[in-house]
Amino acid sequence: ARLLRRKHRFKGYIHLKVIPGASDAAVEEAVSLASAVSLNIETPGAECLEKLSHKKDFIGDIVEPIKLISRLTSRGSRYEKVKQTTQFIVGAAGEQDAKIVKYMSGLYDRLNMQRVYFSAYQKGLGDESIAGEQTESGDSADILMREHRLYQVDFLFRKYGFAESDIVFDKGGNLSLTADPKETWAQNHPEYFPINANQASRLSLLRVPGLGPVTVKRILQRRKQGRLTSIEDVGRVGTRLAKAREYLSF
Repeated sequence: ARLLRRKHRFKGYIHLKVIPGASDAAVEEAVSLASAVSLNIETPGAECLEKLSHKKDFIGDIVEPIKLISRLTSRGSRYEKVKQTTQFIVGAAGEQDAKIVKYMSGLYDRLNMQRVYFSAYQKGLGDESIAGEQTESGDSADILMREHRLYQVDFLFRKYGFAESDIVFDKGGNLSLTADPKETWAQNHPEYFPINANQASRLSLLRVPGLGPVTVKRILQRRKQGRLTSIEDVGRVGTRLAKAREYLSF
């Protein structure tokens, strides 16, 4: 990366992966050269990491370097345009979704994280003693759906104005595998609906199952032209808009 930037004057995109335990000097040099840097957090907390590795120190090797990257790339700093990302492994340590979501919220709110990624643990890749190896063979679809649900929560945080306290979990501390987290929230807050499509704010409309940022933007634009009288005024009624119908009033 140093040769590309300084010798060959490369101005394009470089994403560098930071290894847990890297020195502060190495981290700072990576930030100085890259367009984006990432150090994978892997698990929500030291207790979970200890189930997977006896060689990594969660605080010293992972959290502290992530905090350093956050300081180096904070607003107003020399490297504020450099983005920081990270990734969780889902299911390897037998962790709850609620723990991952708690850490994800903290990464966004306190550590200047630009994006959080998830990777479902694939059985057969690790020591047979870890939780991810002890699942039933038929659970592979479930772990992939867990990954998908966590990505949906990530979008709710980044694009829809949701907070950690808005996310609904089952008694086991996990997200529903049968309903997306926004729909689960709506089902648990009937007092919030129906929402008046002609008066509601952008953030209120984004709480409606079936409405995404593009559709909400269209609603706000069409309201300027005249009153909406039905869901058909919003757009072609497919599966998503049909779902939104029951949560809206006109």
